Amino acid sequence: MKTYKTKIFQSIIFISSILLFSTITSCDKSEDNIVGTGTVTVEFDNRANGNPLLLNKDYINENGETMNFSTFNYFVSNFSLVRNDGSIYVVPKDSCYFLIKEDGGSNPEISLNNIPAGDYKELRFIIGVDSLKSVSPASERIGALDPAGEAAGMYWAWNSGYIFVKAEGTSPQAPLDTNSNTRRFRYHIGLFGGLNSPTINNIKSVSIHDHHGDVATVRSNISPNFHLKVDIMEMFKTPTTVSVAQYPTVMVNPYSSIIANNFADMFTLDHIHN
Repeated sequence: MKTYKTKIFQSIIFISSILLFSTITSCDKSEDNIVGTGTVTVEFDNRANGNPLLLNKDYINENGETMNFSTFNYFVSNFSLVRNDGSIYVVPKDSCYFLIKEDGGSNPEISLNNIPAGDYKELRFIIGVDSLKSVSPASERIGALDPAGEAAGMYWAWNSGYIFVKAEGTSPQAPLDTNSNTRRFRYHIGLFGGLNSPTINNIKSVSIHDHHGDVATVRSNISPNFHLKVDIMEMFKTPTTVSVAQYPTVMVNPYSSIIANNFADMFTLDHIHN
């Protein structure tokens, strides 16, 4: 009987050792997986009334007016990522200014590199360019921010500021432009709050997360993708319905804040792909 009990005791110890070893090994493996850095990509799927945006195609806005877009450009910048535990990783400032241009091709995509490995539940960024960068020396505004290069047509030299969102096209409801003999609309929305004197601040913050709790799993061998839908027609509805006939051209004037408040929610998450 003593021998039998001893064998049972030895078996229990042996099994416990295996379970303990497996647990330690599992933990070590998990820890190995969350070291290092990875890349997060963000895809911008431009839409109009929920459908893929096509340039030179007619769409109906919330006011029942026809809009045909020839241009849709916008700046996104100042990215950060929120981990599951609530801590925030801020992407280095000079690495997160991007100009998205709809060209009728595939969805534009950007890369956020050297992101610490981890599980991220939220993506944050702003629509536009922050005030500090807007007034920084020209030598510090390169790449997507170069007014003489990639940002040509998206910068007001006379106003020392970027156009955050530009939407242009034609509409039969717009007044006739005698210079071009077309019925044009132009929405060039900028203004960062002013440098020497206060102005309207049309910079808008965006927060993206999955309502079902999905997260972006960043690892050295896993590059998650945030697939965003960007609906241009949101510029003309919610919270304010915009009439092309009444406001065919909006640039540096008080009504620009109405357009900015509208486009603040034009970004929505389609899904996170790991």
